[in-house]
Amino acid sequence: MLTPQWLDQLRSRITLSTLIGRSTRLQKAGREYKACCPFHNEKSPSFTVNDEKGFYHCFGCGAHGDAIRWMTDHQGLAFMDAVKELAAEAGMDVPAPDPRAARAAEKRDTLHDVMAAAQEWFVHNLAAPEGEAARAYLATRGFDGHTMQRFGFGYAPEGRQALKEALSRFPEPMLIEAGLRIAVEDRDPYDRFRGRLMLPIEDARGRVIAFGGRILAKTKTDAPKYLNSPDTPLFDKGRTLYNLHRAAPAARQSGRMVVVEGYMDVIALAAAGIAECVAPLGTALTENQIELLWRHVEMPILCFDGDAAGQRAAMRAITRALPLLRPAHSLRIVRLPEGLDPDDLIKARGAKAMEELLGEAQSLIDVLWEFERDAHPLATPEDKAGLKARLMEHVDSIQHPDIASLYRRELQDRYSAFAFPRRENRWEGGNRQSFQPRQRGGKWQPGRPAPTPSSPESLERLRKAMAGGSRDALSNAVLAGLIRWPGQIHRHAEALARTSELDPRFSTLLECSDATDVLESDALATILSANGLEVPGTAEYSGLRFGFLAPDADAQQAAAELSQAIDLLVERPVLEAALARATARFENELSEESFAEQQRLLKRKLEFDSRLRQMANRHAS
Repeated sequence: MLTPQWLDQLRSRITLSTLIGRSTRLQKAGREYKACCPFHNEKSPSFTVNDEKGFYHCFGCGAHGDAIRWMTDHQGLAFMDAVKELAAEAGMDVPAPDPRAARAAEKRDTLHDVMAAAQEWFVHNLAAPEGEAARAYLATRGFDGHTMQRFGFGYAPEGRQALKEALSRFPEPMLIEAGLRIAVEDRDPYDRFRGRLMLPIEDARGRVIAFGGRILAKTKTDAPKYLNSPDTPLFDKGRTLYNLHRAAPAARQSGRMVVVEGYMDVIALAAAGIAECVAPLGTALTENQIELLWRHVEMPILCFDGDAAGQRAAMRAITRALPLLRPAHSLRIVRLPEGLDPDDLIKARGAKAMEELLGEAQSLIDVLWEFERDAHPLATPEDKAGLKARLMEHVDSIQHPDIASLYRRELQDRYSAFAFPRRENRWEGGNRQSFQPRQRGGKWQPGRPAPTPSSPESLERLRKAMAGGSRDALSNAVLAGLIRWPGQIHRHAEALARTSELDPRFSTLLECSDATDVLESDALATILSANGLEVPGTAEYSGLRFGFLAPDADAQQAAAELSQAIDLLVERPVLEAALARATARFENELSEESFAEQQRLLKRKLEFDSRLRQMANRHAS
């Protein structure tokens, strides 16, 4: 049996660039290789191969995969043939098949025969006189003959035993196991699908594994409008996306994948020329389905109705996606106009309107913020505190430490701007000076002192504090952390490169990361000293008691906290530069706008210092 662990070991023993380089000309580009994509025609390289991460990716057509995927998609091998060829190259023995798994596979193949026969029968019924009502319904939807044939529409007649009689060559237990018949106690089994327009549900290879049926008779008010097959040895609805085998090739061309709520929406969009659409099958989007989408595109677009039910569906998907988020992989969300599904929108406004909506898809964090902000009244401090608690609860569910840190910062900024809006600095009477700008120019009238947020002396103190030892202490603490946990240097290479102008020691650490596969703390300290660079001592960051510097620090927690500290280190010079520019502008203009900008940045600076103190003293005894 091929376990996930065995397959991971196989992938780790294959150098992907060597494998792909046999048929595609690769060019070294930093830590990666690049080439013109072998999956589509292009003039400039957008195809990359990353040996460290073990995958290839094309930014043009979206082709993505590992060594096994390369052998199946590019070389045209079946999965097991690809595994055997790679195993031979890696010097690994393919595990002997489990007899029980072999018997299960044989049963699945037999069930595939049952499903293929059922599909053939349903299609035949649609063309027969008894399929007139189903054909009339399809005519109202505007589906042409090509669409009907492409998606395999069929019809299940009313009789409770019709399918059993048509598929009499298969034994009753097989029909039940395939989900086509229902067995109940004290009664004869009967057909699951009766009086319904039928649609086949296919796997990634285009084989029928289940069915969906839409009721046609309006008199059956107690029957569900849509009915899907139950889970069977062939069909797991939580791991299946309708139309994926058609949408995946289209997605490689367009670079996007659209997820709609039902299979009739998929077909309506495909008929309008938007072919890269899939749908879950009667359930909210599952974790397995999200991972399945990410195998094809990094940012699938989820399309939901604009009503309250659609918003709740979007939040269910977001809640399931948050723990899974990883760099460059997320979701985008589109909300349709209320009362319209994709088919209605296309009929009313045309395919262009749908394309425009897809082009305006919101990010996951935007939808999360708007949903929680609008979920409850926010009239009292307690209400606002509840909003912050809900937002941070979502952040806490994110497993990736860098993404969690960025979400926390972004949502806290949005919350602060919402909960503490900037107040106008204008007073009437009393002992306070009035802020009275001129009608033109926005400057204070002569003879009226401006409400100075900082005197020249305090502004100078601010500049000295910004350029002083607190930043050096943070740099020294991060450097000490990287020396102690050298495996984190490569992970934060991009962020650390931005700090090199502030401290050349970071450049040296990055060069060490490029030069060798294994970094050791003692070696890094020696290299810094040999280059005339000072190794940070504890006295240089004694005021910052970060957890990743504690003697008993846990590696996983240390990695998360070091990531947060690096975020602070990168953010600080950007914030300080913005504040310095705003201060200079305020001193030159004395305008209301420049005053407000400086106050906003001063507040951000205070919040930054507070975050730094909280983090640095989290482990103080």
